[in-house]
Amino acid sequence: MSTESTYPTENEIEIIEEETPLGEQHFLYALDRTKDNLSYPLHRHNEFEINFIENCAGARRVVGDSVEILPDVDLVILGGGLEHGWDQNDCRSARIREITIQFSGDIFGETMMRRDQMKPIQELMEKAAMGVSFPVTSIMKVFHHLEELVDAKDDFKRLVKLMEILHQLAVDQDGRVLATTTKADVTPTVTNSRLRKAQEYIIANYKGEVRLPYLAKMAGMSPSSFSRFFKIRTGRSISDFVIGIRLDAAARELVTTSTPIAEICFNSGFNNVSNFNRIFKKNKGYTPKEYREIYKRKKFLV
Repeated sequence: MSTESTYPTENEIEIIEEETPLGEQHFLYALDRTKDNLSYPLHRHNEFEINFIENCAGARRVVGDSVEILPDVDLVILGGGLEHGWDQNDCRSARIREITIQFSGDIFGETMMRRDQMKPIQELMEKAAMGVSFPVTSIMKVFHHLEELVDAKDDFKRLVKLMEILHQLAVDQDGRVLATTTKADVTPTVTNSRLRKAQEYIIANYKGEVRLPYLAKMAGMSPSSFSRFFKIRTGRSISDFVIGIRLDAAARELVTTSTPIAEICFNSGFNNVSNFNRIFKKNKGYTPKEYREIYKRKKFLV
């Protein structure tokens, strides 16, 4: 399996205008498939899109000017006209599962979208203009809806499921806006290179100690300058970014394994169990033990 990048080099970037299968007589288009290669060239289309991928660790996602290396699971909602694509990059999986749902921006109609009950969904769709990414904890809350949507036997049931998915994502507090522009930016500029190297290093080394001076040296900047640069470009401090990566790793291990919590703490890069419990509860709303019990009982497993 080749992992060579499918993105063109600088000055060769071409954006594909995709014609989706969605017709005027349909509410939405859904596709569930398993494949051995994730590479999909940069493209755009008028429809909104929800895209879920698992077994994709090491792949690269481009949404507007956001370029990120993916963990094992990923879910994004994208607005119409937003340039996006995926690249195999360092992903080694031969069984990548992808669920794609595409729908028109006016699927619910102008009158319905003015209702108070639809306000969260309206706000989510507005944010989707720049792409919104959700962590594994959020994905677990909608995964069963995604599967039920693609398994549904008629369009009306699929529409109901889509509304449930959009509502759950809309009220989720962990969604993160990805891009600052709808235009794809994959050229090897100095700014992009500095940020990507830092993010890739953190993702690869989150289990150990991530030192600001080392990241700054990689970027050729002073620690204080790089710290400000990282915050401006990502909207999060370096420490918050590292903690987020560690918490997502811990959350996934909690609900997919029976590994003792203390061991998960250290596997995820935390070096103190009481500190891990405190940070986990602050960010997830539950202690690690409560989180495991709740999500295993509900079977929201990815």
